[in-house]
Amino acid sequence: MPTISVNRDSLFSALGKTYTDDEFQELCFEFGLELDEVTTEKQMLMKEQGEHVGAGVSEEILYRIDIPANRYDLLCLEGLVDGLLVFQGKKPPPQYVLKKYEDCHSLHLTPATGQIRPYAVAAVLKGITFTKESYDSFIDLQDKLHQNICRKRTLVAIGTHDLDTIQGPFVYDALPPTDIKFKALNQTKEMTAPELMELYSTHAQLKQYLGIIRDSPVYPVIKDKNGIVLSMPPIINGDHSKITLDTKNVFIECTATDLTKAIVVLDTIVSMFSKYCSNQYEVEQCKVFAPDGTYELYPKMCTREETISVEKANNYIGISENGDNLASLLSRMCLSSTTEDDGRTLRVRVPPTRHDVIHACDLYEDIAIAYGYNRIVRRPARVVTTGGQDPINKLTEQLRQECAHAGYTEALTFTLCSRDDVATKLGVKIEDVPAAHISNPKTLEFQVVRTLLLPGLLKTLAANKKMPLPMKLFEISDVVLQDKSAETGARNERRLCAVHCGRAAGFQLVHGLLDRAMALLREPWDKDTGYYLKQCEDPAYFPGRCAAVVLRGEVVGKVGVLGPALLAAFELTNPCSALEINIQPFV
Repeated sequence: MPTISVNRDSLFSALGKTYTDDEFQELCFEFGLELDEVTTEKQMLMKEQGEHVGAGVSEEILYRIDIPANRYDLLCLEGLVDGLLVFQGKKPPPQYVLKKYEDCHSLHLTPATGQIRPYAVAAVLKGITFTKESYDSFIDLQDKLHQNICRKRTLVAIGTHDLDTIQGPFVYDALPPTDIKFKALNQTKEMTAPELMELYSTHAQLKQYLGIIRDSPVYPVIKDKNGIVLSMPPIINGDHSKITLDTKNVFIECTATDLTKAIVVLDTIVSMFSKYCSNQYEVEQCKVFAPDGTYELYPKMCTREETISVEKANNYIGISENGDNLASLLSRMCLSSTTEDDGRTLRVRVPPTRHDVIHACDLYEDIAIAYGYNRIVRRPARVVTTGGQDPINKLTEQLRQECAHAGYTEALTFTLCSRDDVATKLGVKIEDVPAAHISNPKTLEFQVVRTLLLPGLLKTLAANKKMPLPMKLFEISDVVLQDKSAETGARNERRLCAVHCGRAAGFQLVHGLLDRAMALLREPWDKDTGYYLKQCEDPAYFPGRCAAVVLRGEVVGKVGVLGPALLAAFELTNPCSALEINIQPFV
């Protein structure tokens, strides 16, 4: 779920009313949003960078608001304000006007673009007036869209240009990297595409996008009539046509591998910022010529109509309202509606800002939001059902209590961990570990799903070295193991893990916890009908001090004294003993 940060004073000024934090939180809840945090830019930087934050950082109050992932129209201050004002009945939904295209602003695609990013759309905003706040919002919306629907520019890349600095018609081409040379945004000299790729390989923000086109024999490029490079999507725009506060006319182009997403992105941007045009909510279309000479007009800004049954809407939500009331509720969500068939049917106009509405259930949800979830009367289920606690969860709760009674403190650790945590630090190769790998990990700390609970507890010990010894921790949670016989290729396994850390290893204490658990589970110390310990070797444990826990002939876990190499890997200096067993066979 995306989170946007908006200046509180700017937001209240645009809404025409000042709220307390609690009042605004209530308004967000009624509108289907969540006020996540009240903070300042300085506090946000302190969280990210530590205590040392330079002088001059703003301390104005910021509201961080969680936005549903499919509500692209709420990702900026402009859309959020319009949505809230319409919801409160203080203004009607905006009516967008499409202005006729001008041939000089057309965009022509060459056949070569089919090799890399085959689609493009374009639009023009004329007579726009930027302030510092609206300019920042304009840039921030593009960034939010890039990270959200554009999937980090892999599906769509947005370029915005000062129309008065360039001349159309424009050409979208794909050229060998060495044939592309221009002055990139905020650079002082012209560089070729390979030089730019090398330059941005260490750039904090742009380096993540280089792989999208790096290995392609051709790079996409957009030029104007005079050969001036506007952008090399999806990496960087040209410096010549950069947007400033003085820009009055904006040319917007989106190149894409997914045409539908590009249409949604373009519609969203022009819908949000056409309010700053001299003719409010007016957008000029552009002709976009395909390589075969045919053309389409963009943006589409389509308003479509949907029809839903009043009876069905009431039944699904659990309310009893007439058609006129339901139409009024939908209109508060920017979905202008009218009744037909003597109030039995609703005809709903879905505007170009609401691309999230793809089915009648989306309309039912908006009715419920506008009606108020807290106003919907609770009612018992109409179907007779039986339910009960899952046996493995019931056993988990019982064992948690007993581990706590034995003097152990429960820890809840991350389900994701690094490859080193489940392999290298334990003295094994990652190839030999049945771990489920994350295909696109955000950080080095979250690369795989844990296959053991032990590393998480050791990291918890390392983070609490100042606590008095001995430290006794336990956790009962799931691990995930690759399993080709499972439908998903992996399976969950519930385990109990306990660690003792003190002046001495305390093996007898974790052994005692094992015996106590087995006694409660009514498993006798017997090779044939119960459990026993069998010596084994594991590189994570001290040589000769590791045993496998065997239950009726099957190994269900290990217990022993941890080896010095493992303790050093987790930056621990005191001896430790550990127990980890699979508890699912006991259900």
